[in-house]
Amino acid sequence: MKHAPPLQPGDSVLITGCSSGIGYHAAHALNQAGFDVIASARKAKDVTRLQQEGLKSVQLDLDDDTSIATGFDAALSLCESGRLRGLFNNGAFGLPGAVEDLSREALLAQFHTNVFGTQVLTNHMIAHLRQHPDGGRIVHNSSVLGFAAMAYRGAYNASKFALEGLADTQRLELWDEPIDVVLIEPGPITSRFRENAYAAFQRWIDAEHSAHRAQYEAMIQRLKKEGPAAPFTLGPEAVSDKLLLALTRRAPAARYPVTVPTHAFAWLKRLLPTPLLDRLLLKAGGNGKR
Repeated sequence: MKHAPPLQPGDSVLITGCSSGIGYHAAHALNQAGFDVIASARKAKDVTRLQQEGLKSVQLDLDDDTSIATGFDAALSLCESGRLRGLFNNGAFGLPGAVEDLSREALLAQFHTNVFGTQVLTNHMIAHLRQHPDGGRIVHNSSVLGFAAMAYRGAYNASKFALEGLADTQRLELWDEPIDVVLIEPGPITSRFRENAYAAFQRWIDAEHSAHRAQYEAMIQRLKKEGPAAPFTLGPEAVSDKLLLALTRRAPAARYPVTVPTHAFAWLKRLLPTPLLDRLLLKAGGNGKR
C-alpha cells in the first residue's frame, strides 16, 4: 500500500459540517495546530460566523452538486499553497425512526447528505490530489453505527454502513496511489446531533399513526434531554485528536475508533453469536425492547 506523506502544519485541510459539534471543534483544533483550515458550512450565516471567529470558510451544501463544486473551488482559492492535502468528511445528520416508517423521500434525504454528497465531494478531492505526486488524505467521520446497527436508527445506520463500504472499496482501488482513505468511528459525542435528529424526526416520521408510537415517546425524551444522553459520552475533542492522528501519521490506520462503545462493539461483533449481540444492541440502544 502506498501512503501519502504525512500532513504538516501549513498544509491545507477542508472540513465539512463546521457549524457546530465535531466539525466546529475540529476546524478550530487544526487551525490552532498550525494547519491551513478551510471550514465549510451549509448556511451562509454560519460561514459568516466562522469567518468572524478567524477561520477561512466557504458555503457548501452536500445536498447540491453545484454547491459542492462551487464550494470546493472556493476552498481551493483560499489555500495558502494553492492546493488541498486533506479532506475531513464530517457533514452529516441523523434521522431517527423505525425502518417501516421511512418513506422513499426520507431515506433519500438521509443518503443525499451522508452518502451521495459526501462521495461527490470525495471524487472532487481525488481528482485534485491526482494532480500532485505526493497525494493527500481523505478522512471520513463514520460512527459505531457504521458497523453495529441499533433499533430506530435505520436510516442513519444504513447511511454509515454505506459510507464505510464505499471507503473500504476506495481504499482498495487507490492501493497503489498516494491517497489514503481513513475512517473515524465515534460513539456518543457531545454535539447538537440529538437536536438536529429530533428536527429530522418531526419532519419525516408520522409518529402519531405508527405501530412504534410508544417507543417513539421514550425516544423523544432522550432526544430532548439536556446533557449527555448515553454513558461514556466524550467531547468533540476526542474526534479531533483522532483526526490529527489520521492526517499526521506516516502510515495511518484504516479505522480509528473513538469511544468505549465503539471499541467494545467492534470486539463483540467479532466474538458473539448474533442473537446475543442483538440483545446487547437492543439494551444499548435504549429503545425499551427486550
